[in-house]
Amino acid sequence: MRTALLTSLAMLAFAANSLLARLALFRGDADALGYTGIRLASGAMVLVAILRYTVRRKTDPFRIGGSWPMAAALSGYALAFSVAYLMLGAGTGALILFASVQFGMFGAAIFRGESPGPWQWAGLLLALLSLFYLLAPGLVSPDPLGAALMIAAGLCWAAYTLLGRGSTAPLADTAGNFIRSMPLAILLAGIGLAMQTPSTTGVLLAVASGGLASAVGYALWFAALPRLTRSRAALVQLTVPALAALGGGMLLDEPMTLRLVLATGGILGGVAVALLAVRRPSATA
Repeated sequence: MRTALLTSLAMLAFAANSLLARLALFRGDADALGYTGIRLASGAMVLVAILRYTVRRKTDPFRIGGSWPMAAALSGYALAFSVAYLMLGAGTGALILFASVQFGMFGAAIFRGESPGPWQWAGLLLALLSLFYLLAPGLVSPDPLGAALMIAAGLCWAAYTLLGRGSTAPLADTAGNFIRSMPLAILLAGIGLAMQTPSTTGVLLAVASGGLASAVGYALWFAALPRLTRSRAALVQLTVPALAALGGGMLLDEPMTLRLVLATGGILGGVAVALLAVRRPSATA
């Protein structure tokens, strides 16, 4: 139950990140580079404040964890994510992002020795074909550059997740990764300010994304990860696009095209098949 709760809260935070970015960038309240810089910086400050609070209560010694490879993956994800959302809707972007995460994590799982069963392969194939259908050229296909950037963001997030699976101090590790991203955050914020001064709303949305949806959401995700297999961790994240698409329709009046609906159904259907295979391996036997 604890793992389910942590995972559910983390997925809600991931969906909120898509909506907050789209809200800020779609309406022109912030530049993508400045938004990313503010997001990373606010995430670092909130995490340090939380760590100091736990030290004051003497529940855990103050230390900064994480690593430079994880910080690089985090920074790459955040930058590609923001720029991609200049060209993609909230639901479409989240669908491409987490489908890419799934494929990246499944590839890593196979490389490291996990052996998916036939139903997991069937679910993965259905999800992959559905993603190809979404991205196929046509009048309602997403912007190719935006899709490519979001795929890159998804692969960076997959790497970040896999590098953090063994974390024994998720809060300290997440804080360390955000702190290591500060040089890039300052650079991006400076470039963004030179290009466009963000509105108060844009700053608040970036701070909410970095300080709440990212900082707290990622810490919750890393707390849940040790109890999830690589394949299940990849699959569960594909619940996020449905939440983001629903929020995009409600908050941004983004249309739910037939292609997006069919692709979402195919990808989430593949998730359901693969998750059933993970939960009941004896059924395939």
